[in-house]
Amino acid sequence: MTDSRPIREATADPLEEYLRNITRRRFFGSMASTMGAGLGSLALGSVMNESKSGDSLIDLGSEPGQVLANLPHYAPKAKRVIYMHMEGAPSQLDLYDYKPKLQDEYNADLPESIRNGQRITTMTSGQDRFPVAPTMFKFNRHANNEDGVMISELLPHTGSIADEICLIRSMHTQAINHEPGITFFQTGSEQPGRPCFGSWASYGLGSMNSDLPTFVVMITQGKGNMQALSARFWGSGFLPSEHQGCKLRAGRDAVLYLRDPDGVNREDRRRMLDLVAHLNEEEFADSLDPEVRARVAQYEMAYRMQMSVPELTDISDESESTLEMYGPDVRTPGTFAANCLQARRLAERGVRFVQLYMRGWDQHGNLPTEIRAQCEAVDQPQAALIKDLKQRGMLDDTLVMWAGEFGRTVYSQGALARNNYGRDHHPRCFSIWLAGGGIKPGISYGKTDDYSYNIVENPVEVHDLHATLLHLLGFDHRGLTYRNQGRDHRLTDVHGKIVKPIIT
Repeated sequence: MTDSRPIREATADPLEEYLRNITRRRFFGSMASTMGAGLGSLALGSVMNESKSGDSLIDLGSEPGQVLANLPHYAPKAKRVIYMHMEGAPSQLDLYDYKPKLQDEYNADLPESIRNGQRITTMTSGQDRFPVAPTMFKFNRHANNEDGVMISELLPHTGSIADEICLIRSMHTQAINHEPGITFFQTGSEQPGRPCFGSWASYGLGSMNSDLPTFVVMITQGKGNMQALSARFWGSGFLPSEHQGCKLRAGRDAVLYLRDPDGVNREDRRRMLDLVAHLNEEEFADSLDPEVRARVAQYEMAYRMQMSVPELTDISDESESTLEMYGPDVRTPGTFAANCLQARRLAERGVRFVQLYMRGWDQHGNLPTEIRAQCEAVDQPQAALIKDLKQRGMLDDTLVMWAGEFGRTVYSQGALARNNYGRDHHPRCFSIWLAGGGIKPGISYGKTDDYSYNIVENPVEVHDLHATLLHLLGFDHRGLTYRNQGRDHRLTDVHGKIVKPIIT
């Protein structure tokens, strides 16, 4: 899908464009002195504005300070997002994409008619053959719909919430390696520097709780081979920096540098922030750089978080039945169980976007052992999160997503044995699931061929997924834009169509 709206081209001479922007800022600055408030203040005010219902009404302009119609564009089905990213790419063949016919194809060469000359990574391109590796795990039927949903025996707790999830088996992506793959899934582009989905959500929806960040990130160290996890995956790119994700750490200091140093009390901190704010206002009056005021807003947020974060991370108020539901690791900070519980607590307190990263799914070899450990760590907590949200009446307006950056090949990487095999990267098809927030529950969508190698029904591309998620949050994905370097950018670039069959 191509956006037909005209895009303003950048000035050919970068120096001329820079000088023109300086002149424009000076003009707005002179207006500020006569109007009593600069247009930059209006822009910041629109970002911080909250309605009585708690839903942000943000005005986005294509020029600095320009005020347009209120957002979201229409009534949202979801107010918040919890996104569980399984970094390293879980094997759809061993978890969600049931292919019983493959048992008869054990160690046979993958037919050329299936691979059809498609690109593969350098890790397996030198193999003499591509032996088919059926999963060694059983699948069980779940959900009360006509067809049922087949889920691996490795995920019994997730199977228990099959009636709540929409399993998409026909995801595909452009990237074939981890770094560009994760970047593309987070930002809609394989090139670094774009805002991530969480930052777009923060920018478009605004805050429901002035004492906590709008966008929070938590990371769990996995049980197997782990890829690098770059902070730019939750970065704001060219959006104002207050929309970047705030990383919560395990242990005593959930946020670095949040505690006051010894000998500094809260009153001292308040006086220091007031002085810094005064100096920053002088800097803003001179430069009209919106990042100056973004820093002021972040200082104030940190001051408020000194009180809100300790209360958030103290789970002593949770019932024993709730803690048991999340599993035995819930009391260990940094585990996936602990982070799932914190995600519910953050959502309960009005945080718009919570991103959980679970590392360790990069299983090129020794897959049976490593995937068992990974599933044991995530299965009960992720199911508990859905159950917990539902019993608190929050699932209907909380959009939950579980996804990796791509899938895994049907053929084994390296030696194949009955009880041991590995799988290479596979972008052409993989499985994810969604729940809550306007998603149809208890269904599966899309199909792959008998080898889980190509999509044969209802393909869903990453831009389509982003367009659908933004739709559920109340946005026309073509209209949530930000002008940078002479053009209007959006999460879906010039692509994306809404996957309507999965929406209630």
